[in-house]
Amino acid sequence: MRHLIAGGPLRRLELHVVRRLDGLLQGDHLGLVPGPGSEPGEARPYLAGDDVRRMDWNVTARLTEPHVRDLIADRELETWVLLDATASMDFGTGRMEKRELALAAVAAIGFLTGRGGNRIGAHILCGGAGGSRVVPARAGRAHLLALLHAVHTLPRAAPAERPEPLGGHAARLAGVLRRRGLVVVVSDFLDEPGTWERPLAGLAARHRLLAVEVLDPRELTLPDVGVLTLTDPETGGRREVSTADPRLRERYAAAAGEQRRAVRAALRRAGASHLRLRTDRDWVTDLVRQVIDQRRLAAAQRSGARHRGGAG
Repeated sequence: MRHLIAGGPLRRLELHVVRRLDGLLQGDHLGLVPGPGSEPGEARPYLAGDDVRRMDWNVTARLTEPHVRDLIADRELETWVLLDATASMDFGTGRMEKRELALAAVAAIGFLTGRGGNRIGAHILCGGAGGSRVVPARAGRAHLLALLHAVHTLPRAAPAERPEPLGGHAARLAGVLRRRGLVVVVSDFLDEPGTWERPLAGLAARHRLLAVEVLDPRELTLPDVGVLTLTDPETGGRREVSTADPRLRERYAAAAGEQRRAVRAALRRAGASHLRLRTDRDWVTDLVRQVIDQRRLAAAQRSGARHRGGAG
């Protein structure tokens, strides 16, 4: 992956993404998250897996059967990326660093959603208190490449800089977005879930929300390599640990697993679709699986609605 980013290479990254996603780049709305749009459409019987926030209580009361109201696809989709570019993203022991994987994810999302006049913008969390950068939402391939260049050339955050929590930026973005659309949050979600769950739920209440969790394998398990010097990328603090102790490795894996489960549960409660990408895996395969799963879910919901409608 590094060679795709290191030498001119945003165009080569584009070619890599488009070739690998060939066959999915069809149509304007590709089902990165459930739901074809944001405007209310026809009511239909409730099916298992439907978003209860789309319940039509008037129809439900009149027919004495739970009904939801489908959504009509917008003619133009506006996508906003809330990108975590803080110091914890400058880490990676797999095929790439987390910041490189985040760039790849933003590129894929941009090429998947950027057709037919659809617009994409970005709110980028940089290092330092309150540090952020906004790329306005615009349409076109040239704009997308400029957005990717802005992400690619971001300076690395200094270790002692304490960034504003993810939740604060999510709340700020929710306050300025006027048009309903798709919001994609790309982060390692290392902040405590209690600091960002509610602001993300605020975004999900009005927009389709996709959370892309970026992970490195060393954040989940420690290898047995003797004494390690660990550095907190946010504060610069250092600590030496002996990885030869199997009990330490077990406790570390257990704590990391619990943290990831807490993140997954908080994202589900917030109403976000969840995509997990790892620096040691084929991220395109994971993204394709997400798109296919969401398309199957949408197709099953439409088929069930037709079946039940005909039976009634």
